[in-house]
Amino acid sequence: MYLITKWFGTFICGKEGIKNKVLFPKDEKKIAERLLKLDKNEILTEEKKISKKIDDLRVNEERLQKLGLYSPSDSFFKSIEIKPEDFAYSSDLLHKAALILSRKRAEEKLASEDLQVVQMVNTLDDLIQTSNLLSERLDSWSVLPPSKEKMQPLKNVFSTVNNEIKILEKQIEDDMQIIAPNISKIAGPLIGARLISLSGGMGKLAAMPASTIQILGAEKALFRYKKEGGRPPKHGVIFQHSCINRSPREIRGRIARAFATKIAIAARADAFTKRDITSELQKDLDRRIREIKKL
Repeated sequence: MYLITKWFGTFICGKEGIKNKVLFPKDEKKIAERLLKLDKNEILTEEKKISKKIDDLRVNEERLQKLGLYSPSDSFFKSIEIKPEDFAYSSDLLHKAALILSRKRAEEKLASEDLQVVQMVNTLDDLIQTSNLLSERLDSWSVLPPSKEKMQPLKNVFSTVNNEIKILEKQIEDDMQIIAPNISKIAGPLIGARLISLSGGMGKLAAMPASTIQILGAEKALFRYKKEGGRPPKHGVIFQHSCINRSPREIRGRIARAFATKIAIAARADAFTKRDITSELQKDLDRRIREIKKL
């Protein structure tokens, strides 16, 4: 007996033809789910069920070796034809499922890359904090005479940490050019990486309104405003960008809003369309900043 899986179902076949079958639901999302599992070399529930208690089962895929004897060169697998149209499955259904599958693959790949960015940003923050602590210790120690030789091990550690910070920043910049090129060019790779980290991933950042992106990183100030009143925060981590922090205080909020709007569009392009739209975004942003400054 032979186990054969197609995109529309799984079949047990003999020399005389199909002996048993389990057809997949005629739903593009459910078919895409199964195709994704096949893509990951997983065994489907339907395959386990249909092959149960069958002796001398042969399979033509490595992922199915637990269910039967792996025999890819067996001529039977090449000779038998199992057509989707014979079971009322259309090519249009396969096309729709394939589109969903492509999107899911992209989302999973993106999620994996997002995780790397988040970990690198968190590590960078830890290193910067460590560097600051070491710097403070060196400053307080240096006033004691004579202390140069005794301080040298600490100086060595301080130098190593700062070198690692530079290396990690370069790695983040390089990765961001691939993962989020539009965000990198509009916000800068390091600010963009922090936005991805703070939002919890590229997909979540792309789904956020500009008003939320504008204050990412200012959560403590926002909580304090809601609890105690006063003025709400006008910007979060994006304040690090020179177009905001070098602008007059009275217009920073409006520039931050314009800046966040373009980042939101850039994030959607990076997450979904993969198109390079930085040129038009930058032109629009520059024009809007000029307008704000004139006002």
